[in-house]
Parts: sequence; structure tokens; C-alpha cells
Amino acid sequence: MASARRRNNETSLDECQSSSKLPRNDKSHIAALILARGGSKGIPLKNIKMLAGVPLIGWVLRAAMDSGMFDSVWVSTDHDKIEEVAKAWGAQVHRRSPKVSREFSSSVETIQEFLEDHKEVDIVCHFQATSPCLHPFHVKEALEKITVHGYDSVFAVVRRHQFRWKEVEKGSGEQTVPFNLEPAKRPRRQDWPGELCENGSFYFAKKEIIEKEGHLQGGKLTYYEMLPEYSVDIDVDIDWPVAEQRVLRYGYFGKVTPEVVRLMFCNISGCLTDGKIFMSVSGEAMVSVNTRDTTGLRMLQEEQVEVILLTTDKDPIDPALLQKLEDRIMCKVEKVGKEPLNDLKSIVEKKKLEWKDVAFMGFDQADVKCLNLAGLSAVPDDAPAVAKKAAKYICRRAGGSGAVREFTEHILLQKQMAKSQREQDRIDRHNF
Repeated sequence: MASARRRNNETSLDECQSSSKLPRNDKSHIAALILARGGSKGIPLKNIKMLAGVPLIGWVLRAAMDSGMFDSVWVSTDHDKIEEVAKAWGAQVHRRSPKVSREFSSSVETIQEFLEDHKEVDIVCHFQATSPCLHPFHVKEALEKITVHGYDSVFAVVRRHQFRWKEVEKGSGEQTVPFNLEPAKRPRRQDWPGELCENGSFYFAKKEIIEKEGHLQGGKLTYYEMLPEYSVDIDVDIDWPVAEQRVLRYGYFGKVTPEVVRLMFCNISGCLTDGKIFMSVSGEAMVSVNTRDTTGLRMLQEEQVEVILLTTDKDPIDPALLQKLEDRIMCKVEKVGKEPLNDLKSIVEKKKLEWKDVAFMGFDQADVKCLNLAGLSAVPDDAPAVAKKAAKYICRRAGGSGAVREFTEHILLQKQMAKSQREQDRIDRHNF
């Protein structure tokens, strides 16, 4: 059942990607809204903390925008850094008032203030920034319950198979009782459909429901069921490593399919090295290269991904050192000018590739155009802010300290995921 649902969902994703804006029968203004207060007590600035190389809020923004379903995409915040990240990801920003920025302010209060300031909005799609496994097909299918099927509100649920018991006060002597179970007739998991529980991913509602009823689950109400693998909710710091692994496997990485990567460009200075040059007493120049990084590049080559290392006239690296590096990793070293894109375009064209087939790892402002253009792109953790804003993946490690290996593993994981999904599709087609 799950595999069948997943296949149908992926068909919907393909439909979402066929155009940046899907046609609708009405002229309602539909707005995506993510609430991102800066004062999270559990995890400071949780909404923009890096998760698998992307700010947490970026995962939801990417899915919402790529769904092609919205007239506007907003982030409501009271914090300058969150505003900066939101705008970098293409969202508009609603600066909420102090009145709805308090610790105990409700989501509904904030949404009502947003609607008061933006009277053109007819339908609000409230997304939780803490649900990073959202995909465009989730958005499209759920929103169509309102725009096509005539519901007033819809919210996300997940199916759980958990038996619930009444909580009793310690020392009261009261006995607990089951809420959804007859112990004498305890069902097997496969014989019990489970229960639908809110997973907090999103709540969509027409404006009049929010204004008249004061909540997002009113009028003609329905739910949208998401598979468990997409139901990730980050509440405490201990959830972060678990969520990161889930996102790497089930997250949405954009319209470009990662498994098509055929070529990787990687800067030597700042990525493969930490940018330092060591000088010996005799005047010989030396650089330090992490063996984890070179091993990672060889792993890509074994998967038929060509690797080209990049250097510039400004890099004070001796040509003899570059030759040794080229021989050790068994890949070509190319020298690029002030605008690397001007030199790399011809290489991509000669190999009859498109930029969606390219992975690019850069470090500085000169790399921004390539970082934006490449299908997959990354920078080390110590890269300047201008490069981080352009990259699709931000490594946890610094240049020369394993960042290249981290990015190569990310590329290989995406390729493996795609292979696994193709195999699952093959099995599904055979079963049907």
C-alpha cells in the first residue's frame, strides 16, 4: 500500500515540475506562510540552523516554491537573521509585531495579523518550518482538496500504530485503562489500520474560516495523509541527527535530479586545501591535502563522475605541486580566470552536458554564478556568507578538513537513493 501511494505521489511531483505555475479555475490569492519566531528556547534560532547543508526553513521554502501553487510565499518573523535567510531563499518577509512575537503567542494570532496586513490573500497555507521532509506533491495534492474538491480547510496527518493508555496520577491507586485497545483481543499490526495523528507539517484554510472561527480547522474539513518517512518534526536538539539522516534519505532536493551528475568541478584553494601555503627553509612551497577528501573524489570517479580541479592565477601554488596533485588523484587541473563561469561553460559544452549534470564546489564570491547554475553545489563551512547564500549544500566541515569528502558522500547518497527508487518502481510495476 505504501509503495503504491509513493508511486502515485511521484507522478504528482512530475506534474508539479512541468510548469512553475499551475493553472487554477478561480482567481483566489493563495499564500504560503511559514512562521519563524527568533526566540526558540529549545534550539536557538532553530529555524535557520543548518540541517543536511540547508537552513531548516529552506527545506519547506524550496518545496512550497517548486510546487507552483502559490501567488506569494511568505515568512513571518521578528528576527533580522531569519529575515535575511528567508529573502535569500526567495520568500517575502512579514515583520510580525511584538504583540504576536511573545513566547506564548499562538500561531493563529500571528496568521490573523498577517491577514490583516495582506487583505488580498484568500487562502493561507501555513507550513511548519520544523517539517523538512515536505515535497511539492504533498503541497499540490493537499491544496487541491480546497481548490478542486471544495473543502474549506485541510491539515496533514500520519498513520500511527500505537496503543494508547490513560495516564494516572502516581500514588492515586487508580487503574489505567486503554483508549483504543481491547487487551483480550489485541490485534496484530497487520490486522489493525492504526490511527490518524496530526504530524504538524501544514494547515491550509480559507481566510473566512480563520477570521470567523479563530482557527485553521473549520468549515468543511478534511485531512491529507503523509507517509511516516516524510513525517519529521524537530522539537529538541536530540532530534537533529535523526532528522538529518531522514532528510538525506527522504528530503526534497529540488527539481534537478541528483543522479544525473556526470561532472564535478572542485576548487583546490579553500575546498581541497585550507588556503594555506607552507614555505620550507629552502623556499619550497607546500600545501596540505586531507586524504579523506582525495578518497572521496576517487569514490566519485568509481561511479563514473569525472572530476576536474580548479585553480586560478591568484593561487600561489607551484605548478609542480599541481602536477603531483593531478597525478595523485588522477584528474585534470584547469586554470580559470576572474569569472570561472566563462571558462567552465566551454568545458561543459564540449562534453555535451548541461549544468544540471554538474556538481560544483566553490569557496568565494567569484564562484557564486557557478554555485547558482550547477545542479548540485556546495561550499565548506568556513566559506564567506555570499558563497553560502548561493550554494545548495553547506558542509559542516571546513575547507581542507573533510568538506570535499562530505559533499562527495552527499552526491553518492542521492545517486543511491535514485537507484533504490527506480528499483522500487520496477517492483511496483511488476506487482501491478
